[in-house]
Amino acid sequence: MKKIYLLLILTGVFVLSFSTGASAQSTIKTNDQEEVQVFPNPVSGNILNITSKSGKSMTCRVFSVLGRTVLFKVITTKEQLDISSLPPGVYVLKIKIGEEDFSKKLIRQ
Repeated sequence: MKKIYLLLILTGVFVLSFSTGASAQSTIKTNDQEEVQVFPNPVSGNILNITSKSGKSMTCRVFSVLGRTVLFKVITTKEQLDISSLPPGVYVLKIKIGEEDFSKKLIRQ
């Protein structure tokens, strides 16, 4: 029963939080005006590029729609995230820089 509630909550978060259009490159600004770029999205290959102008390390986690962590990596300013182990689908990319957390919808084609 808890899994059903979790799935409903995650579905609601997807519908309310994310835009319907997908862009080739996403720039995300945190409260400290740090810019993080995630591209390409949707991903048709095996590589997702994540870049940051700050020298701070970032913790990247990719979650399935059921909330399970399917990929984890700590990266620095410019990194390529290998997503070849992920089957096609919709995921949530969560990036943490210092105390700030933000999420982005990730589509793997």
